[in-house]
Amino acid sequence: MRNCLALLCAALVLSGCTMGPNYRRPAVAVPPTYRGLAPDGTAQTETATIGDQKWWDIFQDGQLRTLIHTALQQNYDLRIAASRVLEANAQLGITRADQFPTLSAGAGIGDVRTAQAKFFPKFETSTGQVNLSAVWELDFWGKFRRATEAARANLLASEWARQEVVSTLVAEVAAAYFQLRALDLELEISKRTFDSRQESLRLTQILANGGATSLLDVRQAEQLVFTASAEIPALEQQIEQQENFLSILLGQNPGDITRGETLTEQRQPSQVPPGLPSSLLERRPDIRQAEEQLVAANAEIGVARAAYFPQIVLSGSGGFQSSALTDLFSGPAGAWSFGASLAQPIFTGGRLRSGVRLAEAQQQTAALFYQQSIQGAFRSVSDALVAYRKTREFRAQQELLFQSAEDAARLSHMRYTGGATGYLEVLTNETNAFSGELGLAQARLNELLALVQLYQALGGGWQQ
Repeated sequence: MRNCLALLCAALVLSGCTMGPNYRRPAVAVPPTYRGLAPDGTAQTETATIGDQKWWDIFQDGQLRTLIHTALQQNYDLRIAASRVLEANAQLGITRADQFPTLSAGAGIGDVRTAQAKFFPKFETSTGQVNLSAVWELDFWGKFRRATEAARANLLASEWARQEVVSTLVAEVAAAYFQLRALDLELEISKRTFDSRQESLRLTQILANGGATSLLDVRQAEQLVFTASAEIPALEQQIEQQENFLSILLGQNPGDITRGETLTEQRQPSQVPPGLPSSLLERRPDIRQAEEQLVAANAEIGVARAAYFPQIVLSGSGGFQSSALTDLFSGPAGAWSFGASLAQPIFTGGRLRSGVRLAEAQQQTAALFYQQSIQGAFRSVSDALVAYRKTREFRAQQELLFQSAEDAARLSHMRYTGGATGYLEVLTNETNAFSGELGLAQARLNELLALVQLYQALGGGWQQ
């Protein structure tokens, strides 16, 4: 009899169906090439991409590599994301356990004694029992299997979310470090310009004291000194605040940051091929996360539809029970029971129908979010491509501008020293040269930041 029941249960489980649609990736419009590529069309058909390269191959500064490595070990956002992966893994274990029987064992012993009464004799008895019971809700309609599928997809989504945090953290540390080195360069320029202008002011005062020039030239020379000196405390403030920000990214309290190569020494890849747009869907962590969330929402439809059908529960218990402990495992002490129950929802006030509609609406929302994530990824790559190309062009022009302004300042000093012009010409050209050098530092920074943006947009940084 027991063998027949076991075979029947196995047949029910094996023949059980699964409610809900099987997952299929939605169709998305993938452009043949990225917008923002160079007009000559180079690299449009290359499959290689910097998005596949490791972050330590992109960023050559040894100190920057150390900072990124420290951030990946200590950053709190990343540690929180890793804890969420553990949470999702534990939730998967809880959900998957519903597919299996629940077994429990028990044992008990009791002793009853009554006192001597007028009409009742003294009475004493002992009982003992040992039993094993099992309860199993058959997953005939695939409710638990779909729930497990959803939990597994949520686990993968949390893992891709962690990878997205890794990618973002690498980009943030690199960008913050480059911004810090740019501020260092601007401070160096300001201090060097301040010292040079102080010397010019001293010479101008000597000429004014000798009657060779006017007090107006002295005041104009003072303006150059004050302009340069005003930049120094502002830059020192920004540097310390930037160090504080970078320290927090490293998971540390605010403190000093060790420097490596200067901004002008930072090396860039000789080529930055973007690769094929179709490969972006597999490489971007945020897209992979959105797809796994869609898989989970799709599986939840099956869970909701399975609630329409009967719940089939098998239960059984077996053990030993005796009034004498010495006879507990012998004689007629054995006992067992077996049962099955079926519960079919009849009237729920529309709860089940609304549950299915809710699951379907959530699946549709997840599908739209997935498609939106893909479009957003294509836009971010296109923005980064044009930004990197144009910032390089702008930096090249800014170098020419600074060289011209620097030469103009040198010539104006020569003309002023020779008495061919007034100090106003020196003031104008010195101001232009100072602004041009600061602008060149900012242009170099923007070029590096555009590289970081492009690397992140192409799904780089999370590969370890």
